[in-house]
Amino acid sequence: MYSNKYKIFNGIIITPHRFIKGGCVLIADGKILEVSDKNVDFEGATLIDAEGRYISPGFIDLHVHGGGGHDFMDNTVDAFLEIAKTHAKYGTTALTPTTLSSEKADLLETLKIYETANDQNTLGAQYMGIHIEGPYFSMKQRGAQDPRYIRDPAPEEYLDILQNSKHITRWSAAPELKGALEFADCLKANGILAAIAHTDAIYEEVLLAYERGFTHATHFYSCMSGVTRRNAYRYAGVIESAYLIDNMTVEIIADGIHLPPPLLKLVYKIKGPDKTALITDAMRAAGMPPGPSILGSLKDGLPVIVEDNVAKLTDRSAFAGSVATADALVRNMVNLADIPLLDAVKMMTSTPAAIQKMDALKGSLVAGKDADVVIFDQQINIFTTMVRGKVVYNAEM
Repeated sequence: MYSNKYKIFNGIIITPHRFIKGGCVLIADGKILEVSDKNVDFEGATLIDAEGRYISPGFIDLHVHGGGGHDFMDNTVDAFLEIAKTHAKYGTTALTPTTLSSEKADLLETLKIYETANDQNTLGAQYMGIHIEGPYFSMKQRGAQDPRYIRDPAPEEYLDILQNSKHITRWSAAPELKGALEFADCLKANGILAAIAHTDAIYEEVLLAYERGFTHATHFYSCMSGVTRRNAYRYAGVIESAYLIDNMTVEIIADGIHLPPPLLKLVYKIKGPDKTALITDAMRAAGMPPGPSILGSLKDGLPVIVEDNVAKLTDRSAFAGSVATADALVRNMVNLADIPLLDAVKMMTSTPAAIQKMDALKGSLVAGKDADVVIFDQQINIFTTMVRGKVVYNAEM
């Protein structure tokens, strides 16, 4: 009746609301068949002994630029596939390839390469569509985005881009720019998540943007305004706005560097695990030794230096990207921010799945969902990663 059957047992199963000890997860045809609180028989299944470790939903990373020495904007199929394999080693079972501000032609090439790579991606984390980050940003809050490419939204440009790909699932932009609200209308009409990023907006602008579809904040705190003064008057910025708008979701780079422990605790306290997703925002140096690297494409990317577990501009004036992996994010939320493991896992699984509107298929160990499973120990060291019922990483292999 079923094929490709697995039984994962002898571990602590992490469900959306509790831990299950002594149970098992039954998998068939790439789907979760049953999550039992008993060790039931499953005839003909391949047995996976968790050896007392945690059995968790696979990690979902909404914002990834690269890893393993590759960037998605290298615009090669090999780069796409190697990034997916690299992040699978650290527990990621689904990710959203993310671009940087660039020439339109380069972006169109990335979208084209995505389609080919998506069909060939059988050995790594699954892709969840493309996240376009830029080029519609505030120059003042550009961070490490290349200023040569930053511009206001232009309908003739973004409509053409949207017509060239059906795989765009998210687009990050600054909502205060001329034409940004009309841009949000367009994204919403196409079922694409509009996210606030690299922005100098004030509360009144953010509120209008939220009402038009900007419902998510990209790498919260990074490259966005806080309280500012204009002609002696104080104005709330994007950070305060995201806190004030209860239903706005946020994502945080929980590497302990982009956001130190007190801010990790503050985001958790105010927004909570149901509105906060953990992201790596990883660039090509994730999973690689420290030293010189490149942010963006090999063709015209920005030279950076990786040290102290973060990428920096070569003059060390600003961060230039994260080298985090998903396991480290969960570990940091538990160890640095004193957050319960159940909530830390939620922020890396069911919450990002809901933000990306993938929660009917992913994000929790529930019968009928994709068999995306990761097995890790008390220190969040990854031992096994399974994507849609296929083991793509095993630490003992």
